[in-house]
Amino acid sequence: MLDWAPILIGLFLFVLLSPGVLFQIPGCTRPVEFGNFTTNGKAIMIHTLIFFGIFTILIMALRLHIYMG
Repeated sequence: MLDWAPILIGLFLFVLLSPGVLFQIPGCTRPVEFGNFTTNGKAIMIHTLIFFGIFTILIMALRLHIYMG
C-alpha cells in the first residue's frame, strides 16, 4: 500500500503557506500582511522554515500515515 500522507500534507501546506496568499511574514510594509498576493525574499525564507517545521512534526514526530488502495 502507498503512504499518501507526505504528498497530501505537503500539497496542503504548500497552498496554505505560500507567501502572500493568506498571510505574509514579514510583509512589505508591516510585520504581518494578509491577502496581498505579493512577496519578498525574507517572506519566502520564513515561510519555507515554517513549512519545513510543520511538515517534519506531522510526518516524523506524529508518524501520520494515510493509506489508500
